[in-house]
Amino acid sequence: MGSISFGLMVEILVAILLVLTIGYCVVLNQKLKSLHGDREALSKMVTDLVNASNIANSAIKGLRASATEADNMLSARLAEADKFSVELANHINSGHAVLDKITRITTEAGANRNSSNLNQTKASPKIANEALARLKEFQRRRENAA
Repeated sequence: MGSISFGLMVEILVAILLVLTIGYCVVLNQKLKSLHGDREALSKMVTDLVNASNIANSAIKGLRASATEADNMLSARLAEADKFSVELANHINSGHAVLDKITRITTEAGANRNSSNLNQTKASPKIANEALARLKEFQRRRENAA
């Protein structure tokens, strides 16, 4: 009977080990299923990340194109503004020159007026005609320069 009970004990021990092994296999199977599900979620997440990266790259390319276009447009406008600035400075200088000529003409006319009354009546049309001729000449030069 001692040998039966020892054999029975070995078989009970083997049965317990088999039950533990089956339990461990069940737990391991659940973990593998969970890991497989996480793998699919991770794969989906990687795919979404790649799509987001592609969208971001496209947006960056669009922003670069917009920045380049804005830079070109700004450069063109600055060049045009410089051109207008030079043109405006030329017009201001021309205006000063005309004003100086008018001042000289009026100064000469005033000096001639003071010299004598007789000469004044004879010289006034002559001075006025010379002044008109100078203004016409200046206007002609300015139109040719533009």
